[in-house]
Amino acid sequence: MIKCVILDDELLAISYLKLLCEQIENVEVVKAFNDPKIFLNEINSLDCNLCILDIEMPGMTGLQVAERISGSKKIIFTTAYKEYAAEAFDLNVVDYVRKPIKKERLIQAFEKAKELVDVPHKKDLIEWNTNIGRTVIFTEQITYIKTSEIDSRDKDIILNDGTTIVLKNLTFKSLLEMLPPKDFAQVNKKEIIALSSIKAFSTNEIITTVQPDGNNSLKLQIGEAYKHSLMELFGK
Repeated sequence: MIKCVILDDELLAISYLKLLCEQIENVEVVKAFNDPKIFLNEINSLDCNLCILDIEMPGMTGLQVAERISGSKKIIFTTAYKEYAAEAFDLNVVDYVRKPIKKERLIQAFEKAKELVDVPHKKDLIEWNTNIGRTVIFTEQITYIKTSEIDSRDKDIILNDGTTIVLKNLTFKSLLEMLPPKDFAQVNKKEIIALSSIKAFSTNEIITTVQPDGNNSLKLQIGEAYKHSLMELFGK
């Protein structure tokens, strides 16, 4: 089942697209938006696996929106302009559908999406915009993640060899959805730890194998809101 969310700044375009989707089997429109900012505020709380994004919108383009969600949602672009095609496929989207949209062409796009949605996603890597460009990171190399001290919207990922990569403009909620759930845990509002990096723990503190200064082990304070889930994860 394809559960999709629509984003288009034109209400008539939304109505037409919803009408087409309702005529296609195994496709459900969960919600439609005409404002990119409201869409971004709500998308992570919606039960959907595909987003249909218009590209040309005032304030924020569909390409900019896609950069923020492409790690967690499949994307189909719709647009009346062909010049965005190269940029769209750079974001590894499912399909790029030209307006005016025809039912047969939309069905083709959904077929492509279904193949990807039906295949269980192996969460052994994540892909996101970073300080060194679009980057693929193997999760087994990640030891520790924290909120960036420079910009709280960014997240610092520390790898096994001590390398730090900055994930740009990504919430912890979205990041956790991209990580293998049995391998990582959020410790407090600002930190995530790889379970393989934990040496010891108490009800208030985690001692890790991470050594920021090369000598002393990093200690993490467990936030009150995270104690119960962490203890369950540790089997306590």
